[in-house]
Amino acid sequence: MAISINEKKLLGINGLGRIGKLTLWYHLVSKSFDGIVINVGRSVGKNLENLVHAMTTDSTYGSLSLFLNGHSGKTIKIEIVDSENGEIEIDGFPIKILTKERNPQNINWKKEGVRVVVDCTGKFLDPTVPSNDPKGSIAGHLVAGAQKVIASAPFKIKNGTASDADDYPTLIYGINHTSFNPTEHQIISAASCTTTGLAHMIKPLLDDKETSNILTASMSTVHAATNTQSVLDSVPSSGTTDLRKNRSVLNNIILSSTGAAKTLEKVIPQIISFGFMADSIRIPTTSVSLISLNITFNSRLDENGMPFINAEHVKDIYKQAAIGSQKDLLHFSTKQNVSVDLLGFPAAVVIEGNEIHTRTGFLKILPEVLSSLGINNMKEVNIPVTHAKIMGWYDNEYGSYVTSLGKLTEYVASHID
Repeated sequence: MAISINEKKLLGINGLGRIGKLTLWYHLVSKSFDGIVINVGRSVGKNLENLVHAMTTDSTYGSLSLFLNGHSGKTIKIEIVDSENGEIEIDGFPIKILTKERNPQNINWKKEGVRVVVDCTGKFLDPTVPSNDPKGSIAGHLVAGAQKVIASAPFKIKNGTASDADDYPTLIYGINHTSFNPTEHQIISAASCTTTGLAHMIKPLLDDKETSNILTASMSTVHAATNTQSVLDSVPSSGTTDLRKNRSVLNNIILSSTGAAKTLEKVIPQIISFGFMADSIRIPTTSVSLISLNITFNSRLDENGMPFINAEHVKDIYKQAAIGSQKDLLHFSTKQNVSVDLLGFPAAVVIEGNEIHTRTGFLKILPEVLSSLGINNMKEVNIPVTHAKIMGWYDNEYGSYVTSLGKLTEYVASHID
Protein backbone atom coordinates (compact mmCIF):
# COMPACT_ATOMS: atom_id res chain seq x y z
CA MET A 1 0.00 0.00 0.00
CA ALA A 2 1.46 3.35 -0.98
CA ILE A 3 -0.69 6.09 0.51
CA SER A 4 2.13 8.61 0.86
CA ILE A 5 2.14 9.46 -2.85
CA ASN A 6 1.68 13.20 -3.26
CA GLU A 7 -0.94 12.80 -5.97
CA LYS A 8 -3.35 11.29 -3.47
CA LYS A 9 -5.65 13.39 -1.33
CA LEU A 10 -4.78 12.34 2.21
CA LEU A 11 -6.10 13.50 5.58
CA GLY A 12 -3.99 13.58 8.71
CA ILE A 13 -5.51 12.97 12.15
CA ASN A 14 -3.42 13.73 15.23
CA GLY A 15 -4.74 11.87 18.25
CA LEU A 16 -7.04 8.88 18.49
CA GLY A 17 -9.27 9.78 21.41
CA ARG A 18 -13.05 10.09 21.22
CA ILE A 19 -13.07 12.74 18.48
CA GLY A 20 -10.04 11.36 16.65
CA LYS A 21 -11.48 7.87 16.32
CA LEU A 22 -14.92 9.07 15.31
CA THR A 23 -13.36 11.45 12.78
CA LEU A 24 -11.81 8.38 11.21
CA TRP A 25 -15.22 6.67 11.20
CA TYR A 26 -16.83 9.73 9.55
CA HIS A 27 -14.32 9.68 6.71
CA LEU A 28 -14.69 5.93 6.30
CA VAL A 29 -18.31 6.73 5.47
CA SER A 30 -17.81 9.85 3.34
CA LYS A 31 -14.62 8.69 1.58
CA SER A 32 -13.90 12.26 0.53
CA PHE A 33 -10.19 11.54 0.99
CA ASP A 34 -8.13 8.83 -0.68
CA GLY A 35 -6.62 7.70 2.57
CA ILE A 36 -5.90 8.70 6.16
CA VAL A 37 -2.68 8.98 8.15
CA ILE A 38 -3.20 8.83 11.91
CA ASN A 39 -0.56 9.94 14.35
CA VAL A 40 -0.96 8.22 17.71
CA GLY A 41 2.49 9.21 18.90
CA ARG A 42 3.06 6.14 21.06
CA SER A 43 2.87 2.38 21.08
CA VAL A 44 -0.57 0.94 21.78
CA GLY A 45 -0.99 -2.45 23.44
CA LYS A 46 1.31 -5.25 22.36
CA ASN A 47 0.97 -4.97 18.60
CA LEU A 48 -0.80 -3.29 15.69
CA GLU A 49 -3.74 -5.70 16.08
CA ASN A 50 -4.46 -4.19 19.51
CA LEU A 51 -4.62 -0.70 18.02
CA VAL A 52 -6.89 -1.90 15.21
CA HIS A 53 -9.20 -3.40 17.85
CA ALA A 54 -9.40 -0.03 19.63
CA MET A 55 -10.06 1.77 16.34
CA THR A 56 -12.88 -0.51 15.22
CA THR A 57 -14.88 -1.01 18.43
CA ASP A 58 -16.80 1.51 20.50
CA SER A 59 -18.90 1.22 23.66
CA THR A 60 -21.22 4.02 22.54
CA TYR A 61 -21.66 3.41 18.80
CA GLY A 62 -20.95 -0.34 18.62
CA SER A 63 -18.55 -2.10 16.29
CA LEU A 64 -17.35 -0.43 13.11
CA SER A 65 -19.09 -3.14 11.07
CA LEU A 66 -22.41 -2.33 12.74
CA PHE A 67 -21.76 1.40 12.35
CA LEU A 68 -21.04 1.14 8.62
CA ASN A 69 -23.47 -1.60 7.61
CA GLY A 70 -26.20 -1.68 10.25
CA HIS A 71 -27.73 -5.04 11.10
CA SER A 72 -27.37 -6.40 7.58
CA GLY A 73 -24.90 -8.99 8.82
CA LYS A 74 -22.23 -7.73 6.46
CA THR A 75 -18.82 -7.51 8.09
CA ILE A 76 -15.99 -5.24 7.12
CA LYS A 77 -12.66 -6.56 5.90
CA ILE A 78 -9.74 -5.40 7.99
CA GLU A 79 -6.32 -6.22 6.60
CA ILE A 80 -2.94 -5.45 8.11
CA VAL A 81 -0.88 -4.75 5.01
CA ASP A 82 2.45 -3.86 6.63
CA SER A 83 2.70 -4.28 10.38
CA GLU A 84 6.17 -2.73 10.59
CA ASN A 85 5.06 0.48 8.84
CA GLY A 86 1.61 0.59 10.46
CA GLU A 87 -0.30 0.20 7.21
CA ILE A 88 -3.80 -1.28 7.24
CA GLU A 89 -6.86 -1.32 5.01
CA ILE A 90 -10.51 -1.25 6.05
CA ASP A 91 -12.68 -2.47 3.17
CA GLY A 92 -9.87 -1.41 0.85
CA PHE A 93 -9.59 2.09 2.35
CA PRO A 94 -5.91 2.78 3.21
CA ILE A 95 -4.93 3.92 6.69
CA LYS A 96 -1.42 4.44 8.03
CA ILE A 97 -0.58 4.64 11.73
CA LEU A 98 2.35 6.71 13.03
CA THR A 99 3.57 5.98 16.56
CA LYS A 100 6.95 7.68 16.92
CA GLU A 101 6.38 11.40 17.50
CA ARG A 102 4.14 13.38 19.85
CA ASN A 103 5.43 16.87 19.07
CA PRO A 104 3.61 18.17 15.97
CA GLN A 105 6.75 19.67 14.41
CA ASN A 106 8.35 16.20 14.30
CA ILE A 107 5.44 14.46 12.54
CA ASN A 108 6.58 14.31 8.93
CA TRP A 109 3.27 15.10 7.23
CA LYS A 110 5.09 16.22 4.09
CA LYS A 111 6.72 12.82 3.67
CA GLU A 112 3.33 11.16 4.17
CA GLY A 113 1.68 13.40 1.56
CA VAL A 114 -0.76 14.97 4.05
CA ARG A 115 -1.94 18.53 3.37
CA VAL A 116 -4.80 18.90 5.89
CA VAL A 117 -4.51 17.80 9.53
CA VAL A 118 -7.24 17.60 12.15
CA ASP A 119 -5.64 17.87 15.59
CA CYS A 120 -7.84 15.94 18.02
CA THR A 121 -5.44 15.77 20.96
CA GLY A 122 -6.91 18.75 22.84
CA LYS A 123 -3.32 19.53 23.88
CA PHE A 124 -2.30 22.21 21.38
CA LEU A 125 -4.94 24.94 21.48
CA ASP A 126 -2.90 28.14 21.41
CA PRO A 127 -2.03 28.93 17.78
CA THR A 128 0.27 31.77 18.87
CA VAL A 129 2.73 29.38 20.56
CA PRO A 130 5.87 29.13 18.39
CA SER A 131 6.13 26.02 16.23
CA ASN A 132 9.41 25.00 17.86
CA ASP A 133 8.11 25.10 21.42
CA PRO A 134 9.63 22.08 23.22
CA LYS A 135 6.21 21.14 24.63
CA GLY A 136 4.69 21.20 21.16
CA SER A 137 2.46 23.62 19.29
CA ILE A 138 -0.37 23.33 16.81
CA ALA A 139 1.73 25.53 14.51
CA GLY A 140 4.26 22.70 14.42
CA HIS A 141 2.01 20.81 12.00
CA LEU A 142 2.72 23.50 9.41
CA VAL A 143 6.48 23.15 9.85
CA ALA A 144 6.02 19.39 9.46
CA GLY A 145 4.47 19.90 6.03
CA ALA A 146 0.73 20.37 6.53
CA GLN A 147 -0.89 23.30 4.73
CA LYS A 148 -3.96 23.63 6.94
CA VAL A 149 -4.66 22.53 10.52
CA ILE A 150 -8.07 22.27 12.17
CA ALA A 151 -8.30 22.01 15.96
CA SER A 152 -11.24 19.95 17.20
CA ALA A 153 -11.72 22.26 20.19
CA PRO A 154 -11.90 26.00 20.92
CA PHE A 155 -8.64 27.92 20.97
CA LYS A 156 -7.18 28.92 24.32
CA ILE A 157 -4.97 31.90 23.52
CA LYS A 158 -3.10 33.10 26.61
CA ASN A 159 -1.56 36.29 25.22
CA GLY A 160 -3.80 37.16 22.32
CA THR A 161 -4.09 40.36 20.32
CA ALA A 162 -6.98 41.93 18.47
CA SER A 163 -5.77 40.46 15.18
CA ASP A 164 -5.73 36.86 16.42
CA ALA A 165 -9.44 36.39 15.71
CA ASP A 166 -8.76 37.21 12.04
CA ASP A 167 -5.56 35.20 11.79
CA TYR A 168 -6.93 32.14 13.62
CA PRO A 169 -10.66 31.96 12.93
CA THR A 170 -13.24 29.81 14.66
CA LEU A 171 -15.46 28.26 12.00
CA ILE A 172 -18.65 26.22 12.25
CA TYR A 173 -19.96 24.52 9.14
CA GLY A 174 -23.27 26.05 8.06
CA ILE A 175 -22.73 29.18 10.13
CA ASN A 176 -19.56 30.98 9.03
CA HIS A 177 -17.45 28.36 7.24
CA THR A 178 -17.52 30.31 3.97
CA SER A 179 -15.41 33.02 5.60
CA PHE A 180 -12.45 30.63 5.35
CA ASN A 181 -9.70 32.36 3.38
CA PRO A 182 -7.17 29.83 2.09
CA THR A 183 -4.49 32.48 1.56
CA GLU A 184 -4.74 33.87 5.11
CA HIS A 185 -5.99 31.06 7.34
CA GLN A 186 -3.64 28.20 8.13
CA ILE A 187 -4.80 27.25 11.62
CA ILE A 188 -8.54 26.99 12.33
CA SER A 189 -10.67 26.03 15.32
CA ALA A 190 -13.86 24.04 14.77
CA ALA A 191 -15.26 25.31 18.10
CA SER A 192 -16.89 22.81 20.47
CA CYS A 193 -19.84 20.46 20.33
CA THR A 194 -22.02 22.77 22.44
CA THR A 195 -21.09 25.91 20.51
CA THR A 196 -21.90 24.07 17.27
CA GLY A 197 -25.39 23.14 18.45
CA LEU A 198 -26.01 26.54 20.02
CA ALA A 199 -24.91 28.45 16.90
CA HIS A 200 -27.43 26.57 14.78
CA MET A 201 -30.17 27.36 17.31
CA ILE A 202 -29.36 31.07 17.38
CA LYS A 203 -28.79 31.70 13.67
CA PRO A 204 -32.44 31.33 12.51
CA LEU A 205 -33.58 33.71 15.26
CA LEU A 206 -31.07 36.36 14.20
CA ASP A 207 -32.07 35.91 10.56
CA ASP A 208 -35.75 36.61 11.30
CA LYS A 209 -36.88 40.24 11.44
CA GLU A 210 -39.15 39.77 14.47
CA THR A 211 -36.74 37.78 16.64
CA SER A 212 -33.49 39.50 15.67
CA ASN A 213 -33.91 42.18 18.35
CA ILE A 214 -32.63 40.16 21.30
CA LEU A 215 -32.44 41.75 24.75
CA THR A 216 -30.73 38.95 26.65
CA ALA A 217 -30.08 35.23 26.39
CA SER A 218 -28.80 32.33 28.44
CA MET A 219 -28.43 28.60 28.00
CA SER A 220 -27.81 25.46 30.00
CA THR A 221 -26.51 22.32 28.39
CA VAL A 222 -27.47 19.03 29.99
CA HIS A 223 -24.28 17.37 28.86
CA ALA A 224 -23.19 13.76 28.60
CA ALA A 225 -20.02 12.67 30.37
CA THR A 226 -16.57 13.22 28.87
CA ASN A 227 -13.12 11.78 29.52
CA THR A 228 -12.13 14.89 31.48
CA GLN A 229 -14.28 13.61 34.37
CA SER A 230 -13.40 11.04 37.01
CA VAL A 231 -14.92 7.57 36.87
CA LEU A 232 -14.75 7.39 40.67
CA ASP A 233 -14.05 10.12 43.21
CA SER A 234 -10.42 11.20 43.09
CA VAL A 235 -8.16 13.61 44.98
CA PRO A 236 -7.91 16.97 43.15
CA SER A 237 -4.57 18.01 41.70
CA SER A 238 -2.66 20.93 43.17
CA GLY A 239 -4.31 24.25 42.31
CA THR A 240 -7.67 22.73 41.34
CA THR A 241 -10.51 25.23 41.81
CA ASP A 242 -13.51 23.15 40.75
CA LEU A 243 -13.66 20.18 43.11
CA ARG A 244 -16.75 18.77 41.37
CA LYS A 245 -14.69 17.60 38.38
CA ASN A 246 -13.10 15.02 40.66
CA ARG A 247 -16.39 13.48 41.70
CA SER A 248 -17.67 10.25 40.16
CA VAL A 249 -19.25 10.67 36.74
CA LEU A 250 -21.15 7.38 37.18
CA ASN A 251 -23.65 8.42 39.81
CA ASN A 252 -23.81 12.21 40.00
CA ILE A 253 -25.40 15.22 38.35
CA ILE A 254 -22.50 17.69 38.28
CA LEU A 255 -22.70 21.43 37.76
CA SER A 256 -19.95 22.72 35.51
CA SER A 257 -18.95 25.64 33.34
CA THR A 258 -18.82 25.94 29.57
CA GLY A 259 -17.07 28.35 27.25
CA ALA A 260 -19.76 27.93 24.60
CA ALA A 261 -21.12 31.47 24.90
CA LYS A 262 -17.68 33.07 24.69
CA THR A 263 -16.74 30.98 21.66
CA LEU A 264 -20.09 31.80 20.05
CA GLU A 265 -19.09 35.48 19.99
CA LYS A 266 -16.22 34.57 17.66
CA VAL A 267 -18.58 32.75 15.30
CA ILE A 268 -21.56 35.13 15.45
CA PRO A 269 -20.25 38.59 16.51
CA GLN A 270 -23.83 39.93 16.90
CA ILE A 271 -23.95 38.02 20.17
CA ILE A 272 -21.64 40.60 21.77
CA SER A 273 -24.33 43.30 21.57
CA PHE A 274 -26.65 41.56 24.03
CA GLY A 275 -24.39 39.18 25.92
CA PHE A 276 -24.89 35.56 26.70
CA MET A 277 -24.70 33.44 29.85
CA ALA A 278 -24.00 29.72 29.70
CA ASP A 279 -23.51 26.82 32.06
CA SER A 280 -23.28 23.04 31.89
CA ILE A 281 -24.90 20.25 33.85
CA ARG A 282 -23.02 16.96 33.44
CA ILE A 283 -25.07 13.76 33.64
CA PRO A 284 -24.05 10.06 33.59
CA THR A 285 -24.80 9.20 29.96
CA THR A 286 -22.23 8.49 27.21
CA SER A 287 -23.43 10.83 24.46
CA VAL A 288 -26.25 13.10 23.26
CA SER A 289 -26.75 16.37 25.12
CA LEU A 290 -29.55 18.94 25.34
CA ILE A 291 -29.42 22.73 25.10
CA SER A 292 -32.07 24.63 27.03
CA LEU A 293 -32.08 28.09 25.46
CA ASN A 294 -33.77 30.98 27.27
CA ILE A 295 -34.00 34.12 25.19
CA THR A 296 -35.83 37.44 25.53
CA PHE A 297 -36.87 39.60 22.58
CA ASN A 298 -37.87 43.21 22.26
CA SER A 299 -41.28 42.47 20.77
CA ARG A 300 -44.21 44.39 19.29
CA LEU A 301 -47.95 43.98 19.06
CA ASP A 302 -50.15 43.59 16.00
CA GLU A 303 -53.26 45.64 15.25
CA ASN A 304 -55.27 43.39 17.58
CA GLY A 305 -52.90 43.91 20.48
CA MET A 306 -51.41 40.42 20.18
CA PRO A 307 -47.65 39.79 20.25
CA PHE A 308 -45.97 39.14 16.89
CA ILE A 309 -43.60 36.68 18.55
CA ASN A 310 -45.35 33.60 19.85
CA ALA A 311 -44.62 29.87 19.99
CA GLU A 312 -46.04 29.26 16.52
CA HIS A 313 -43.90 32.01 15.02
CA VAL A 314 -40.75 30.54 16.61
CA LYS A 315 -41.68 27.05 15.43
CA ASP A 316 -42.19 28.35 11.90
CA ILE A 317 -38.75 30.00 11.96
CA TYR A 318 -37.14 26.64 12.71
CA LYS A 319 -39.31 24.75 10.24
CA GLN A 320 -38.23 27.09 7.47
CA ALA A 321 -34.57 26.90 8.49
CA ALA A 322 -34.75 23.10 8.42
CA ILE A 323 -35.81 23.08 4.78
CA GLY A 324 -33.94 26.21 3.74
CA SER A 325 -30.61 27.76 4.74
CA GLN A 326 -29.81 25.12 7.36
CA LYS A 327 -31.14 22.07 5.55
CA ASP A 328 -29.51 18.85 6.83
CA LEU A 329 -27.80 20.85 9.60
CA LEU A 330 -30.85 21.80 11.66
CA HIS A 331 -33.71 19.35 12.08
CA PHE A 332 -37.16 20.22 13.42
CA SER A 333 -38.82 17.34 15.26
CA THR A 334 -42.35 16.91 16.60
CA LYS A 335 -41.63 13.46 18.00
CA GLN A 336 -41.47 12.83 21.72
CA ASN A 337 -37.73 12.20 21.80
CA VAL A 338 -35.46 10.92 24.50
CA SER A 339 -31.71 11.31 24.24
CA VAL A 340 -30.86 7.88 22.81
CA ASP A 341 -33.15 8.57 19.85
CA LEU A 342 -30.64 11.15 18.64
CA LEU A 343 -27.51 9.02 19.05
CA GLY A 344 -25.58 9.32 15.80
CA PHE A 345 -28.23 11.55 14.20
CA PRO A 346 -26.32 13.63 11.60
CA ALA A 347 -27.56 17.14 12.35
CA ALA A 348 -25.86 19.95 14.24
CA VAL A 349 -29.01 20.37 16.33
CA VAL A 350 -32.48 18.84 16.53
CA ILE A 351 -35.12 21.33 17.70
CA GLU A 352 -37.64 19.74 20.06
CA GLY A 353 -40.73 21.23 18.41
CA ASN A 354 -43.19 20.21 21.12
CA GLU A 355 -41.22 22.09 23.76
CA ILE A 356 -41.10 25.60 22.34
CA HIS A 357 -42.85 28.02 24.70
CA THR A 358 -43.20 31.80 24.76
CA ARG A 359 -44.69 34.36 27.07
CA THR A 360 -45.12 38.10 26.45
CA GLY A 361 -45.08 40.61 29.26
CA PHE A 362 -44.69 44.36 29.47
CA LEU A 363 -41.77 46.43 30.64
CA LYS A 364 -43.30 49.36 32.48
CA ILE A 365 -41.38 52.66 32.22
CA LEU A 366 -42.66 55.23 34.72
CA PRO A 367 -43.04 58.97 33.92
CA GLU A 368 -40.14 59.93 36.23
CA VAL A 369 -37.83 57.54 34.35
CA LEU A 370 -38.97 59.02 31.04
CA SER A 371 -38.36 62.49 32.42
CA SER A 372 -34.81 61.57 33.42
CA LEU A 373 -34.27 60.59 29.79
CA GLY A 374 -35.50 63.99 28.60
CA ILE A 375 -38.99 62.78 27.65
CA ASN A 376 -41.50 65.00 29.47
CA ASN A 377 -45.27 65.23 29.72
CA MET A 378 -45.76 61.53 28.98
CA LYS A 379 -47.57 58.91 30.98
CA GLU A 380 -46.01 55.55 31.70
CA VAL A 381 -45.00 53.47 28.69
CA ASN A 382 -45.53 49.72 28.45
CA ILE A 383 -43.07 47.99 26.11
CA PRO A 384 -43.89 44.42 25.05
CA VAL A 385 -41.16 41.89 25.81
CA THR A 386 -41.36 38.22 24.78
CA HIS A 387 -39.47 35.44 26.49
CA ALA A 388 -38.96 32.11 24.70
CA LYS A 389 -37.73 28.73 25.90
CA ILE A 390 -36.33 26.43 23.20
CA MET A 391 -34.84 22.94 23.50
CA GLY A 392 -32.27 21.50 21.11
CA TRP A 393 -30.71 18.02 21.07
CA TYR A 394 -27.19 17.39 19.78
CA ASP A 395 -25.05 14.28 19.68
CA ASN A 396 -21.98 15.84 21.23
CA GLU A 397 -19.73 13.10 19.83
CA TYR A 398 -20.46 11.72 16.36
CA GLY A 399 -23.81 12.95 15.04
CA SER A 400 -23.55 16.68 15.68
CA TYR A 401 -19.94 17.57 16.34
CA VAL A 402 -17.86 15.07 14.35
CA THR A 403 -20.23 15.36 11.37
CA SER A 404 -19.91 19.17 11.43
CA LEU A 405 -16.15 18.87 11.87
CA GLY A 406 -15.96 16.44 8.96
CA LYS A 407 -17.92 18.74 6.65
CA LEU A 408 -15.71 21.67 7.62
CA THR A 409 -12.60 19.58 6.95
CA GLU A 410 -13.89 18.62 3.50
CA TYR A 411 -14.68 22.28 2.74
CA VAL A 412 -11.21 23.44 3.77
CA ALA A 413 -9.53 20.66 1.77
CA SER A 414 -11.54 21.55 -1.33
CA HIS A 415 -10.42 25.20 -1.17
CA ILE A 416 -6.65 24.76 -1.14
CA ASP A 417 -4.46 24.43 -4.22
